[in-house]
Amino acid sequence: MYTVLMVEIKWERYPLVAESTQARRWLQIQFDLGLAPNTVEAYGKSLEDYILFCTISRLVPETAKKEHIAAYVRYLTLRPNPSGVNVISLDSGVGLANATMQLRITAVRLFYDHLIEEGIREDNPVGRGRYTPGKGFGGHRVRSLIPRYKKLPWIPTNEHWVAILEATATESLRNKVMLAMSYDAALRREELCALTTSDIDPAFRLITIRAENTKNRLERIVPYSEATGVLYSNYLRYRRQLSRERGGLFLSESRRNRGKPISISTWSKVVEGIADRAKIQQFTTHTPRHLCLTDLARAGWDLHEIAKLAGHRSMETTQIYIHLSGRDLAQRFEQSMNSIHAWRIAMITEILK
Repeated sequence: MYTVLMVEIKWERYPLVAESTQARRWLQIQFDLGLAPNTVEAYGKSLEDYILFCTISRLVPETAKKEHIAAYVRYLTLRPNPSGVNVISLDSGVGLANATMQLRITAVRLFYDHLIEEGIREDNPVGRGRYTPGKGFGGHRVRSLIPRYKKLPWIPTNEHWVAILEATATESLRNKVMLAMSYDAALRREELCALTTSDIDPAFRLITIRAENTKNRLERIVPYSEATGVLYSNYLRYRRQLSRERGGLFLSESRRNRGKPISISTWSKVVEGIADRAKIQQFTTHTPRHLCLTDLARAGWDLHEIAKLAGHRSMETTQIYIHLSGRDLAQRFEQSMNSIHAWRIAMITEILK
């Protein structure tokens, strides 16, 4: 039994997009093309934000010019962050996080591409960066509307991880299994919540991550540990009290949705609670995945092996975890130090003999 994550666009979340003929049509096209539900959700929120800005500024989105896009960028960099006092750090230093601003601009740019294809306008006011004189070898460099910052994911120390596990100890058996599997198999939040009973092979301790539930539509099979296997067996006995039907693996325990598959938002709230009790606000639903891939890099796994487990299409993405582990630098440092040490010993032997 397969789980359908998004059967239709939830237009009530983007009322301004829904009211705009072209904006609604563009988002519907993205949905019909089979984009991941989270991508459609992100595009909808981004375009809603832009149309709201245009409404406040008394602009018609279809006829906006470059100076209006520049004003929107400034608006993004100066507006209050929705997380308020809970913000730990911002990539941009002010306004929204850099990644959020990049997403906003990407959605707006794609929307204007659509307007060009529809013959509504001739140019895209957002553009795709421009060349300006620089000091590189070629004398030019590409600049986008918003500088892009690439930060490495936060990885908990051993002390942090112990605190997280201690905070999880008070959670339900379901949540314990979910945390264990998210680390063991390096699962994304969406992949974890979409698991069904038929996706698990307890005999070989394997999990099938179906293509329709992955970020890049690549199916993969990943293992989980013996310790997690014990937790899983115990959870199955408990799950029968919630439902005896096959289908979603992790079921809601609430009175309102008892026995129904757990939602992504519910799991996010569980993790937020764990982070609060552990007093580690950096801990998110993606942290176990990042930690697992980093640990594998530290253990000497090959880059291609890590990419296969993670379900990465690009090796550049996997390379992040090699950097996080410090493995490449550590190996080079050790080799260099061994070489220098041998040279110094040889010189001592030759000169001071």
